[in-house]
Amino acid sequence: MPHAPADRIVDAVLALGRRLRSERPSGSASLSTIGLLATLHRMGPMPANRLAAEERLQPQSLTRLVVALERAGWITRTRSTADRRALTIAVTPRGRRVLAAELRARRAWLARAFATTLTAAERTQLLAATDVMLKLASTDRPPAHRHRLAVNRATAGRRTLR
Repeated sequence: MPHAPADRIVDAVLALGRRLRSERPSGSASLSTIGLLATLHRMGPMPANRLAAEERLQPQSLTRLVVALERAGWITRTRSTADRRALTIAVTPRGRRVLAAELRARRAWLARAFATTLTAAERTQLLAATDVMLKLASTDRPPAHRHRLAVNRATAGRRTLR
């Protein structure tokens, strides 16, 4: 029985992700760290709440990560001039160097595999698929799903076994 399209996509994304992770240099930064640095590099400085939303992190998780990255000198936090309660987070030149080093080995492996493993038609097909995958990745959750998550969180402590 063939897999459903969603199953095939998830399987392929996870398999490629595992393969790319295997190219990480020893002593690499965490994947959360790399994601955060990449988002700040790509999108520029932003308020902490927006960064948490972009990375789909809970504020508490972001706070722990931001503190560690600031101590390492990979990001800076500055108070907003418009709202002194808000913090703006930015990647530092050192953080950009760390990000580049983290991605270098993965990109080198992918470029080699892309050129040597795939046919010209497969390379074209894969490149076309990246735009579609990015479109899917940027799609927000539907309102009904957000409501279900909120209800599940609100009632989680009141559930009983039947």
